[in-house]
Amino acid sequence: MPDSPAPAGDALFRHRAFVAFWFARIASGFGFQMLSVAVGWQIYAITGRALDLGLIGLAQFIPSVLLALPAGHVADQFERRRIVLLGQLVEFVAIALLAGLTLTGGVHEATILALVFAIGVAKAFEFPAMQSMLPALVPAPILPRAMAMSASAGQAAMIMGPALGGFLYVAGPGVVYVVAGALYLVAAGLMAWLRYERTPPRREPATLKTVFAGVHFIRQRPDVLGVISLDLFAVLLGGATALLPIFARDILHTGPWGLGLLRAAPAVGALLMSLWLARHTMQQRVGMTMFASVAGFGLATLVFAVSTTLWLSLAALFALGAFDMVSMVIRGALVQLDTPDDMRGRVSAVNAIFINTSNQLGEFESGMLAAWVGAVPATLIGGLGTLVVVALWMAWFPSLRRREQLQEPA
Repeated sequence: MPDSPAPAGDALFRHRAFVAFWFARIASGFGFQMLSVAVGWQIYAITGRALDLGLIGLAQFIPSVLLALPAGHVADQFERRRIVLLGQLVEFVAIALLAGLTLTGGVHEATILALVFAIGVAKAFEFPAMQSMLPALVPAPILPRAMAMSASAGQAAMIMGPALGGFLYVAGPGVVYVVAGALYLVAAGLMAWLRYERTPPRREPATLKTVFAGVHFIRQRPDVLGVISLDLFAVLLGGATALLPIFARDILHTGPWGLGLLRAAPAVGALLMSLWLARHTMQQRVGMTMFASVAGFGLATLVFAVSTTLWLSLAALFALGAFDMVSMVIRGALVQLDTPDDMRGRVSAVNAIFINTSNQLGEFESGMLAAWVGAVPATLIGGLGTLVVVALWMAWFPSLRRREQLQEPA
């Protein structure tokens, strides 16, 4: 993988705005992961129905898709830092209400779902604003490293946040909500302190044309369309992680502890790779590097499918997470650098729809296919399908295949 160490003068943590942004992501990421654990346990303890666990996901998925395009338009019309700050304050208020109602014994299933829905609405507006803010915080040449470092915050939260939330849940869900709320308050404080330069946006009325401008922009840019659609179809087909409980119990013959290790392995691989990418700059053949990383994702899926030993399955999932991180950083940086600043919110919103849809539908596709042909054949089909998608996209998007640098000369 072509790379070179970045000069010390360009160190990410010399940029104070990025430091505030990074710590805010860590705080809100840990808060959200802890919140997710507490909400799931609490609702299941109240109702005892597995269906209600699905309703939690639905309450977050609906606003993330329905509000994505309007949220992207808002991100391009107003100061993005304030949008993120407002979203985090709304989330803090919702978590504070959860804490208060839980500690006073007045919490009900419907109340929890309503507050989770409110958090989903806030996150729908927060995501495109936060994604499109990052290019303004660091110089363009080190944006991929900044994205990798930002991703490391999310991966660290995914690994350690649920464990911390589960540990605190021993003292009761109210304690988890209090700590999660405090973390969101820290994130909001850092976001309020953060300062960065951005040309004031040109205000446009919200019409169908302006709201769907991100879709039109992506259609006119083959490289942007290629990376976003590649992510959609690769994740749709390569959703092996949705079948981990089946592999853990029926194929690897391990218990809940083994399932926990299997779930953590991709995040550990992604975290370590993100830390490596944060110290190295990819300078050439980024298109082929991206395609190779997605192909590596497919091959790791195939190895996991045929593995019958825990250590090999863990190694395959570790590699899967690492390959996915390389692809994600290249895709994310390329989309941001190829998009003008006044369009980044709307393009990020379209990308968010693709990401959310592929994650949800990928799990559904894997589950349905496994029910039809079995977990191992379903995972093999997914890995082979990912390799086929890579081959097709290399043929259909030749400019992306030949792309040398993330930021092409004007």
